[in-house]
Amino acid sequence: MRKLIRRHRKQPGLSPGTLIHVGEQKAPTVDISFHQYNNSEVIEQKSVPIKNIPYPGDKQITWLQVSGIHDVEIIETIGKQYSLHPLLLEDILNTEQRPKVEDYTDYLFIVLKTLDFDEETSGIRSDQIALVIGKNLLISFHEHERGFFNPIRERIQSGKGRIRKMGTDYLAYALMDVVIDNYFVTLEKLGSRIDDIEKSLLKNPSVEVLHNINFIKREMVFLRKNIWPVRELVATLERRESPIIHQHTVIYLRDLYDHIIQAIDTIESMRDVLTGMLDVYLSSMSNKTNEVIKVLTIIATIFIPLTFVVGIYGMNFEFMPELTWQYGYPAVMFIMLLSAGGMLLYFKRKNWI
Repeated sequence: MRKLIRRHRKQPGLSPGTLIHVGEQKAPTVDISFHQYNNSEVIEQKSVPIKNIPYPGDKQITWLQVSGIHDVEIIETIGKQYSLHPLLLEDILNTEQRPKVEDYTDYLFIVLKTLDFDEETSGIRSDQIALVIGKNLLISFHEHERGFFNPIRERIQSGKGRIRKMGTDYLAYALMDVVIDNYFVTLEKLGSRIDDIEKSLLKNPSVEVLHNINFIKREMVFLRKNIWPVRELVATLERRESPIIHQHTVIYLRDLYDHIIQAIDTIESMRDVLTGMLDVYLSSMSNKTNEVIKVLTIIATIFIPLTFVVGIYGMNFEFMPELTWQYGYPAVMFIMLLSAGGMLLYFKRKNWI
């Protein structure tokens, strides 16, 4: 439940726009790099000091990449240089944001979550990515750089595709497309894990299997929480309510919307499968209990007449006809065995055993 319900660590009563980092420090240091490019050339610099971050030009696109958002002073300096609203900077530092898009007139602000499957724990790792999209400037803030955007960097360097011919709105689309495509990779790995649990369930429905089912169900709730709002985000961009989003980018956003709908449908299908697996587990446990009760009931039923016979001959009366008969004991044992055998045969014919 820690990923779903987290303690809010920001002190209540602070004024709006107060910059405080909320979340875990996932990067050892803050690393800044940038690309400046147009159709004919590209400039890339890595590990740039904060004092050397570039100003956007009129004839080129500037993509500033900030990995690590725990240093409040650096985020505040970037905000002052690019005239970013304090509330926007506050949202960047709060890593528990819901995926959303906000329009600040001169720029758009987008929050997304990258989701990655952890092979060791079979859980979902999540990092926040914030995008600030201006006319010729895009700033991406990453909690931790895991190499998600390396394909975009390679496309910029090689000049392949449309990315160097388009504006920052297309660059933002490309970044979002990488994040959403990675959702399918995560869902595929999670689906394989669900298949393994289902095989274990059918083979041996143990308590460990139940724990695994409940764990994956919590992960699916976490996935849904972070993926479902992206549909609204992309739909807002597709409506082109901001002049930053151009008409030629809308068709790509429609394709992005289709992808997120497909991801949501996959999540819902997996949740239904997990619910069915839980029902199968409960049915298996109920069947096991019924089998045990059936065996105990048959044993108790067989011993009822035997107990009756033994009870009669356990009475302490002086005059009982069979007490002095030399074949009395073998006769009683024979009757008891015959009674037990007859009942077993009857149960067998009724397919009760």
